[in-house]
Amino acid sequence: MKNTEEFRKALEHKNLPLLVLDQKWHRLFAIHGKTEDIQNTETQLNNLLARQGRLNSDLKGYKKVKNQLMDEIVQNMEGSKGDASDKEKVRDKDKRMIDEINERIESAEAELLELPPKMKEINEQLMILSMEYFYAKIKVNAQESKEIDAWIQQVRIDLKKNIIKKQNRDINNREIYAYLHDICGPQVLDLFDVEMEDSNRESEEESLAISGIRKGNEASRPEYIFRVSCAGTGTDGTGGDGFCSEAFLIKRRIS
Repeated sequence: MKNTEEFRKALEHKNLPLLVLDQKWHRLFAIHGKTEDIQNTETQLNNLLARQGRLNSDLKGYKKVKNQLMDEIVQNMEGSKGDASDKEKVRDKDKRMIDEINERIESAEAELLELPPKMKEINEQLMILSMEYFYAKIKVNAQESKEIDAWIQQVRIDLKKNIIKKQNRDINNREIYAYLHDICGPQVLDLFDVEMEDSNRESEEESLAISGIRKGNEASRPEYIFRVSCAGTGTDGTGGDGFCSEAFLIKRRIS
């Protein structure tokens, strides 16, 4: 298991994007969700990002008001009408407001300078937590993938066996029907209440599926069909487990 320090060293001198703004990062948690630590750290980073946005907005507002006050002072100084004492009071008021706005501007700019290092630190911590989560998740995913692959392989084996069993039963039924038909005639269908279908095409398709022979090989040509040779102790010519012991291709007779 990798530790935090190893992940931290791997991130040295890396220019990380802000993870909370990275949609690719968010999608990695779409299935299982985020851990509590990741969620808490993400909230901290979002709060700093929101604070940065508010400060930038406030700063624009402060500067706009300051410019308006400066214009009023200039206009008041240039005007010739009005009582001089009243003008002085207005100028003093405007100057006090400007001094107050300057303090707010200075405070906002100072805080804006402090935010990027804090955001970088928390963003890096968020990435480390994410890497720890991803490392564990990769291990789990690999193990589950391995188990699923084993299941798929077994299903393929079972499918092949069952296809052979099905073909075996169909062939046996056709042979029984053909034998009784030769001896007793077509009335045998009524006696046995059996409807025989032409399953050559189905048998051929199933045989190609089990053989796994790629398109273009001999078995894919229409003049070839799949046949089964059975040898065993069963009464139907199969082995004790009901499986055919051998399967092979023979060339179909062209009539």
